[in-house]
Amino acid sequence: MPEQDPRQAERQPGEVRVPDPTVLHPLPEHERVVLLKPLVTDPRIEVGEFTYYDDPEHAESFQERNVLYAYGPERLVIGRYCAIATDTRFVMAGVNHATHGVSTFPFTISSGTWAERTAHVFGEIESRGDTVVGNDVWFGRGVTVMPGVTIGDGAIIATGSVVVSDVPPYTIVGGNPARIVKQRYADEDVARLLRAAWWNWPLETVTEHVLTIMTGSPADIDAIAAGLRAT
Repeated sequence: MPEQDPRQAERQPGEVRVPDPTVLHPLPEHERVVLLKPLVTDPRIEVGEFTYYDDPEHAESFQERNVLYAYGPERLVIGRYCAIATDTRFVMAGVNHATHGVSTFPFTISSGTWAERTAHVFGEIESRGDTVVGNDVWFGRGVTVMPGVTIGDGAIIATGSVVVSDVPPYTIVGGNPARIVKQRYADEDVARLLRAAWWNWPLETVTEHVLTIMTGSPADIDAIAAGLRAT
């Protein structure tokens, strides 16, 4: 007979165990999976609880390897319960070059007179602002998100996509540049889900209804939310 998992032996019948969002590796046997909230230290990067990154080699280097050109004040904000696959990268506004003149070469990166005479040009480059990712967003492998994009709650970003513009909630996009493939639910159901905002429920409530959240319909989630509002 196979050896019993000691964690299984410790469980009591009917025991409710709520996961800990501060644990770096939610699956201790798989170090390629990390929760980003306890990992990230850069104040310009904000990540919600239970959002994870999967990478077989560089999981713990997310903010160094996957958030690129973060030289300016722009922030990367990622919501809760997002799944981010290997090699997904967020390109920040520091990648931008001035385009209102003849040359796009960044002479300011050099020392001496070049830097002195052109330092102000970088301050004149228009920024699209923060990059914002909603809650419960799934990123396929090798996605690139360009500066200033907003990705709505419940969106799915197909493998290899280059996201150059905003993605509506509960929409599947794919390609380079990423285009809408389809909306996951009808408009009224999307409104239900956004109103329910299950990702903001207390952890105990999420735990109680986790199977419905994973397999239920928008109507099911709406009914649970209505019950919560009534209490």
